[in-house]
Amino acid sequence: MSVTVCLGAQWGDEGKGKLVDILAHDSQLCCRAQGGNNAGHTIVANGVTYDFHILPSGLVNPKCMNIIGSGCVVHVPSFFKELEALEKHGLNTEGRIFISDRAHVVFDLHQLVDGLEEVELGGGFIGTTKKGIGPTYSTKMTRSGLRVCDIFDEASFEAKFRRLVHGYQRRFGDLLKDYNPDDEIAKYKEYRVKLADYVVDQIPLLASAKEQKSKILVEGANALMLDIDYGTYPFVTSSNTGLGGVLTGLTLGWRSLTDVIGVVKAYTTRVGSGPFPTEQLNAFGEKLQQVGHEVGVTTGRKRRCGWLDLVVLKHSHACNDYTALNLTKLDVLDDFDELKIGTSYSYNGKQLESFPANPEMLAKVEVQYETLPGWKKPTTGAKSYYDLPAPARKYVEFIEQFVGVKVKWVGVGPAREHMITR
Repeated sequence: MSVTVCLGAQWGDEGKGKLVDILAHDSQLCCRAQGGNNAGHTIVANGVTYDFHILPSGLVNPKCMNIIGSGCVVHVPSFFKELEALEKHGLNTEGRIFISDRAHVVFDLHQLVDGLEEVELGGGFIGTTKKGIGPTYSTKMTRSGLRVCDIFDEASFEAKFRRLVHGYQRRFGDLLKDYNPDDEIAKYKEYRVKLADYVVDQIPLLASAKEQKSKILVEGANALMLDIDYGTYPFVTSSNTGLGGVLTGLTLGWRSLTDVIGVVKAYTTRVGSGPFPTEQLNAFGEKLQQVGHEVGVTTGRKRRCGWLDLVVLKHSHACNDYTALNLTKLDVLDDFDELKIGTSYSYNGKQLESFPANPEMLAKVEVQYETLPGWKKPTTGAKSYYDLPAPARKYVEFIEQFVGVKVKWVGVGPAREHMITR
């Protein structure tokens, strides 16, 4: 039995879905540990493009079982909408997707509140996806949330839900006057029946998979720099997106982990607000955005773009202890004369020894760069590592030597076959 964990190493959008798709081909179980439908994974397989949000990307493999773990939050209407979209693409998911009965429920109410909380923050807004993720994790931590298991006791569900609504109505008053809790309760009368076949107790399910020595794949959502503890707080998501969230969101146990793979884009992007030291608000940033098609799968927002930041990657490695890296979208850099890589930060003239926790400090750091030559040749047709131009290989090797982790996979295009394994 082996457990491979695939995690985002930057601010998300690194292209984790493609590696998960490749690894899921040889896995019996694919798991999501945290987050909700604020995540976005795009997979191109057999000429078909699939967009995943709450569903694990392992569904593309017809032999792979999939579970949405206890650490996740689930917006039930979006769950069914996403399943329907996959089925329209000809993907049969029957009997292969389950939800932990301990996962918390994202209500339409939470999504309304998400927008209202952003308004409250004014100029300091987080830039959330407004999918209700933050409010749901908030109610989880204040022990006023509802879990998937609660849906199946109708009387208890309604009482708990009305208590939740009452708390928000007291806080937001007339701002919620158009929200009718009876409408949402009525929807769950239908969902109660539809959900029954999908809900399981994940603890015996995962124990059984371990006993059968199954190959298990864990698909991280978001990325380390959006982690509630180790990311650029408060401009983060509301869950532990690193290795810690895997251990709490799924009952796999640390002794079963065999590989922790960090997925890192060959440059840096982020969506929403917050400090971004290597951001390029110039022609370089625009070129990265356009060539890389940097638009959010979930939000449709343009991503902010900048040079690769190895201070971020070393911090990410310190938190997640990667055994290997997957460098993605190297082909986006094919037409640059030279490339810069951020290697250290200084603040008030002093070099920093680590990634700073303080967002005000982070917004003011000066980045020291190493400049490497571009390769000005296409890499998308490369089938093996030594098919890459020598400057491209130098770029890859600079990263792995600086961070101290081997780059085992190099992505050179969007399709499944555009992945070099070293």
